[in-house]
Amino acid sequence: RVATLEGHVGFRLVRLDVAEATDFAALVKETGAKRLVHLAAQAGVRYSLENPFAYERANLHGHLSVLEACRHTEGFEHLVYASSSSVYGDRPNSGAFREDDPVDQPASLYAATKRADELLSTSYAKLYGLKQTGLRFFTVYGPWGRPDMAYFSFTRKILAGEPIEVFGEGKMARDFTYIDDIVDGIVGALDRPPAEPENRILNIGDNRPVGLMDMIATLEAALGREATKIMRPMQPGDVTETYADISKLQALTGYQPQVKLEEGLPRFVEWYRTYYGL
Repeated sequence: RVATLEGHVGFRLVRLDVAEATDFAALVKETGAKRLVHLAAQAGVRYSLENPFAYERANLHGHLSVLEACRHTEGFEHLVYASSSSVYGDRPNSGAFREDDPVDQPASLYAATKRADELLSTSYAKLYGLKQTGLRFFTVYGPWGRPDMAYFSFTRKILAGEPIEVFGEGKMARDFTYIDDIVDGIVGALDRPPAEPENRILNIGDNRPVGLMDMIATLEAALGREATKIMRPMQPGDVTETYADISKLQALTGYQPQVKLEEGLPRFVEWYRTYYGL
């Protein structure tokens, strides 16, 4: 998608591995950036079981590369980076996750790397006075999303007439957050750096958990087709429910999610059909 933005005023596409610290630092220095949004990561829980070192390089080495570039930039103002709701682990039926909840029992390697990023950022705030905001994302979905996520892969399989695997026997729930709302929250946080050097942690989600079977039903309605479902047990690293308390982000920025799943999934389906010529 970013390639389609080339030529627009103020946009420049640079293909670079964020874990290459020397190259990334040179880019930041060249641009003279004073604020930075760092979303680069190896995401996903299940793939971390297959290729753990991809998570070490992208999420640990990559985050450290960004921190080093920022702290060596004179007059640097604010780093906003992506953490994850996965850091909370699996605590079903406990209500909304709050930023001060315990996060010392990650259920997956992916979650562990994201929590490690938060700790690295805390140390850089204390050591070097780096102002940062870590956003704990809750199940982001929408156009141009990750093909490995359930809503995306389910769409492909349903349209192809293939069965879908429903993990956790369909009993899981997620705080699905539409991409447009996520962007509003990121920009709102970026525009409001902490008053003093700190690593500020904020949830960014929808605050409305939806059951997996309800999500599938909404997707089926948008596609006009019923899925053939194969029920599977919980997979290693999965959590039963995610549910964001977003009161801190709301107080800081006025953040208020606008797009409910009943609207967001049909938008995604429309994009999917157009993009793939279906």
